[in-house]
Amino acid sequence: MTFSAASLAEHLEEFEQLAGKPSRYVIAFSGGLDSTVLLHALAELKKSDPRYGNTPVLAIHIDHGLQSESHQWRDACELTAADYEIEFRSLRVTVAMDSGKGTEASARDARYAALHAELHSEDWLLSAHHRDDQAETLLLNLIRGSGPAGVAGIGDVRRFGPGWLVRPMLNVDRKDILQYATSGGLRWVEDPSNTDHRFDRNFLRHEILPRLASRWPDIAVRLQRSAGHAGEASQLLIDLAEIDLKGLGSRSARLPIDGLAALSKARQRNVIRYALRDRGLSTPTAAQLERVLDEIIPARVDEQPLVSWSGASVRRYRNRLYLLAPDMSEVIESAAISGMEHELGVGLGLLRLEPGADLGLSPALLDDGLMIRPRMGGEEFQPFGQAHTRKVKKLLQEEGVVPWMRDRLPLLYAGERLIAVGDLWLADDAVTRPGVAVRWIGRPALH
Repeated sequence: MTFSAASLAEHLEEFEQLAGKPSRYVIAFSGGLDSTVLLHALAELKKSDPRYGNTPVLAIHIDHGLQSESHQWRDACELTAADYEIEFRSLRVTVAMDSGKGTEASARDARYAALHAELHSEDWLLSAHHRDDQAETLLLNLIRGSGPAGVAGIGDVRRFGPGWLVRPMLNVDRKDILQYATSGGLRWVEDPSNTDHRFDRNFLRHEILPRLASRWPDIAVRLQRSAGHAGEASQLLIDLAEIDLKGLGSRSARLPIDGLAALSKARQRNVIRYALRDRGLSTPTAAQLERVLDEIIPARVDEQPLVSWSGASVRRYRNRLYLLAPDMSEVIESAAISGMEHELGVGLGLLRLEPGADLGLSPALLDDGLMIRPRMGGEEFQPFGQAHTRKVKKLLQEEGVVPWMRDRLPLLYAGERLIAVGDLWLADDAVTRPGVAVRWIGRPALH
């Protein structure tokens, strides 16, 4: 098919039947041929079609830092977005070269994690993948021994964090995208790594697919058809995972061990992969997932095993499996509180003091200044509503706070007096009515 702004509009309208109208279009903009054409076509729609004129568009460029010219590409992307009158943002990511997945897959994980973090509710993340990309992906995944989801290749629309990941050019051939660009006089960035045959995808693109096309000219269409069949099978697995997750309590952040153990190994793998994706975490390799099944699920209840990889980690505590993001500060730093909010560190949120609560800390304590300190061990105080002094360690055990969060709890002090443990307990002798509430905003899971 010939690609145009009008054909792009047709595809976007089709996707609205599933995803509803987007609050914003966010384009993954590498500056290469494909994403430049997508950005230009959408910019044309915004100018010519009132249905698109009022929907904000943001182009996000991901700098992987893998090429010495990456800063030049970033500058070129910014100029292109400015020419098209599109808002632009550049994000630098760190690619985990030791992930065991290879450079291409690790870069993709880092890229999508960064894009995931930028999405707002009902945003559409638009990706410029096309039919030839689909063919390459299917072959690559077959070679890697992927299951149905991998053989399904690239889907055209799916939930992605708070929004949707949409690929409106998936039925377009590369030659049609090139024709659009050349006829419109567009300029784009050429990444020299795209011709490096050491990368598997480039080898398939430049060596294998042309040979297949010489025998079967419609090879990309045939492979796309196979991907569609595999996509249906993959969707059935997603449906099964949703059923299993509901049976496990519908909380993707933590899964009951007993419930998991009652499932077959295949269903355990399926629901864990689904839960990780639901949380926006990277999925493990087959070997890493097997470690979860073999080391964590059958572990003794008093053990605390850990399996981690780039972008996620899995822990066990008591009878639950926890799926966690790895980016979290190791400790709380001691600091005086200035103002009514205090940042606790990466992934730990912030502590907020809110006057006017029905019950809270005495406002007089704030006048003398408060300190946040990490838990060192041996702390004790009398929680509000309890008759005796208690050790904080014992309180945390009774509350079922997961061990890896116990040393990350912010302890609030007035002088040398412990007056609050996060937003879990206030000291009995520090409470007044009305008072100042302690809120832990963005608190990681504690139970």
